[in-house]
Amino acid sequence: MRVRVRLFAIQRELAGTREVPLELPAGSTIEDAWTALVALHPRLAPGRPSVRFALNTEYADADAPLADGDELALIPPVSGGADAPAQPAARRILEIREAPFETSILAELGDRLATDEDGAIVGFIGRTRISPGTPAPGQEAEAALHDGRAVEGLAYEAHEPMAIAVLARIADEIAERFGVDRVAIVHRTGEVPLGEVSVAVVAVSPHRDAAFEAARYAIDETKARAPIWKAERFADGHVWIGEPARTGPGGDDAGADEPAR
Repeated sequence: MRVRVRLFAIQRELAGTREVPLELPAGSTIEDAWTALVALHPRLAPGRPSVRFALNTEYADADAPLADGDELALIPPVSGGADAPAQPAARRILEIREAPFETSILAELGDRLATDEDGAIVGFIGRTRISPGTPAPGQEAEAALHDGRAVEGLAYEAHEPMAIAVLARIADEIAERFGVDRVAIVHRTGEVPLGEVSVAVVAVSPHRDAAFEAARYAIDETKARAPIWKAERFADGHVWIGEPARTGPGGDDAGADEPAR
């Protein structure tokens, strides 16, 4: 059977390609595909402990069986999507945008979501900062080369269809946990200069406590689970930032419980 493997961020750079076709025996698993991939690109091998897998845009375990024509994505450590239309009645706005947006997007999103029943609009803005973050596993040596230097900008990359699907699941969880149905999560991709907005979150609710909880959950889970990768740009190089992706809500994914920073 033939399987298409997609590579992102650190793995893409190490392999020097975005996609690898694999011919595998019938009955092969994701772990078998990983073994075959490493045989072709040995530089990927050290990253295995921090890599998660997505089978046809859904997180999957390494022992999951593969079928002919499957798409297997390697999910390196994440940090944090083709614009997605708002859900019916503007209940949700889940987007990945390459075009820049300003802090005024919070007012725009709040106006699109709020109804006359809502007494609270809570928003969060994430901006590019000058101080470096925690390097992704395997990037420690590269980070040491830039120790003490200022970050000059960020570059974001995403597995966009899967990212939107993950954001939709996060919105479902917000509705179930906090009773907040109207949520917006908008994330940048591409180059984001220092001081510009990289992510915006808005939660709308009749009461402020629920809106605050929903907004916090939305940004924390987005950064920990959405397949969106961040590289810090320096004058003479870059460092990928983040931690192994969680494949479910906080505390639900053994071995990957800590959120990305």
